[in-house]
This record gives sequence, structure tokens and C-alpha cells, in this order.
Amino acid sequence: MTIGGIQVIAQLKPNRTAQAVVDALPIEVPVNQWGEEFYCNMPGVKDYREVATTQVKVGDVAFWGMGGMLAVFFGRTPMSLGDDPVPADRVNVIGKVIGDPKVLREATGASLMRVEQLPEGI
Repeated sequence: MTIGGIQVIAQLKPNRTAQAVVDALPIEVPVNQWGEEFYCNMPGVKDYREVATTQVKVGDVAFWGMGGMLAVFFGRTPMSLGDDPVPADRVNVIGKVIGDPKVLREATGASLMRVEQLPEGI
């Protein structure tokens, strides 16, 4: 994922929703920010709801099926009571950022999000 020139790599879970996201790549779309969560629209991706939770951690990558959105959490959201992010609605956690997701703080105010699959072997 590249947001505002900041790139992070995520490892996805071996589930059907994650595969549906991969099948829709590459995308470059407007990005939205809600606290320390970036999210973007991914129309046409089916959410198989392997998990439906509001319990997410910093670094989680999730899909919100009701809105057709891919989200990456890198800190607190407006609904957070503690250090963990809290999504506005239940999401399906499909992966996790490798490394420090807090680098995404440098992308605050970004307008585009590019999501692409890395070539095999990387």
C-alpha cells in the first residue's frame, strides 16, 4: 500500500475475502482518513465475513463489507478509549502490516491510496 508517498507492506490471511481483495488489484483511488485509519473504496469485492469484529489492533488491515472499503489501522480512531483503534462498524480483519504501521502518520492529508500485489518472491 502506498499512501501519500509512504509505503507499507501487508501480509494477508489465507481467506476468501483477502483473496477477493487481491483479485481486485491493482487500484489507485481517493483515500479517506478517520483518526489514524486510512480507508478506500473497493467496489465489487465480496466480503465473506470470516470475522466480523470491532476488536482491531494497530497494523490490522480490514475490509468493511457494508461500505465496500479496505482499511488500514495505524493508531487511535475517534471511537478509541485506549491505545487500540476502534472501527466505526464491524470489519473483517484480512491481514496485518509488516513492520511499523505508525509510519503512516507521515501520510496524513494524503489524497490517494495505491494498493498492489507484490511480485512473487518479494
